[in-house]
Amino acid sequence: MSRFWSPFVASLVPYVPGEQPKLDNLVKLNTNENPYGPSPKAIAAIRAVPDDSLRLYPAPDAEALKSSIASYYGVQSDQVFVGNGSDEVLAHVFHGLFQHGRPLLFPDISYSFYPVYCGLYGIESHTVPLRDDFHIDVADFNLPNGGIIFPNPNAPTGIAMGLDAIERLLQVNMDSVVVVDEAYIDFGGETAISLVDRYPNLLVTQSLSKSRSLAGLRVGLAVGHADLIEALERIKNSFNSYPLDRLALAGAEAAFDDREYFEATRQKVIQSRESLAARLQNMGFEVLPSAANFVFVRHPEHDAAVLAKGLREQRVIVRHFAKPRIDQFLRITVGTEEQNQKLIDALHALI
Repeated sequence: MSRFWSPFVASLVPYVPGEQPKLDNLVKLNTNENPYGPSPKAIAAIRAVPDDSLRLYPAPDAEALKSSIASYYGVQSDQVFVGNGSDEVLAHVFHGLFQHGRPLLFPDISYSFYPVYCGLYGIESHTVPLRDDFHIDVADFNLPNGGIIFPNPNAPTGIAMGLDAIERLLQVNMDSVVVVDEAYIDFGGETAISLVDRYPNLLVTQSLSKSRSLAGLRVGLAVGHADLIEALERIKNSFNSYPLDRLALAGAEAAFDDREYFEATRQKVIQSRESLAARLQNMGFEVLPSAANFVFVRHPEHDAAVLAKGLREQRVIVRHFAKPRIDQFLRITVGTEEQNQKLIDALHALI
C-alpha cells in the first residue's frame, strides 16, 4: 500500500472488466459487444463533428440528446439524465440516491459493479439469493432497505423479469428508490420506463453500448421522476459538468433517431441467439432462458473452466466467472453467424 493513498483505497476491491485481448483472428464472445456496427447515420454524425468547434466545450446539459431520448420513450426531457456510459450513471445513482444508512438490496448473482460501488461509497449491502432456477423472486426483496437495484434482463444469467413483477416490487417499496438496470432490455425484455410516471421512486438506467453498438462511445442514460433526475444532475455538476463530448452527443442522438437500423440489427441478434441456444442444447448444454445478447450455459459432463481454456486455445474467447453457484457456467456473447459457427465447431472439437 502506498503511504500516499487515502486510507479507504487499500480496502477497495475494484471491478474487473472483460478481457480485451490484443491477438489477431480471435472470435471475441466475452464482453457482450454487438456484432453489428453502429447506425451509419451515427457514424456520419460523428464524422461531421471534428472541426474547429472542438475547441469549444460541449453542451453541459445535452439538451438535444435528452430531447431525442424523451421523444423515443414518450417522456419529458426533465425526466432524462445522460452520462459517460451507464457505469458513470450508476455511480451517481449510488452516490446520490442510496446513501440512507440502510442496506442496499441486489441479487447475489448480478452485475459485479454493484458491490464495487458499495465499497467505493461506503454503502452497506445485502444480497438476495436468486431462486434455484436463477430467477429473481420479488417477494424475497420484502426487507428493510435503503434502495434496491437489479439488472433486467439479469446479468450474467440473461433472465428477464416481467413488468407485473417489477410493479409488485415497487408497490411494497414506496419509501426507497428502485433502480432497474436495463443494459440488455432491447434484446427481449420490456422496458420499465412505461412505469416511471406512476412510481416516483422508480429509476431506469440504460446503455447505448449494446443494442446501439456504441460501446466505444461511452453513453448511458437514466429515466425517472424529475426529482430523481435533479439529484443526479446535482451530483454530475459537482463531479464533471461535461461528461459527454461533442462526438458522443452527435453519435448518440443520431443512433436514437435511426429507429429502422436499430430494429433491424436488434432482430438479427435475437434470431441468432435463439439459433445458437438451440444448437448448444442439441450438444447437451443447459441454456438458461435469455432475453439478452448472450447466453448463459453449462454442460453436465464438462468443467466450465476447462471448456473456456480449450476454446481459448482455438482462439474463441468467452467469459467464465469463478464464483459460487455459477462457476460451471459460461457466458457467451451472441456473435455473427460466422462467429457462432466457429464457436460451435470449437465446442464440437472439445466435447
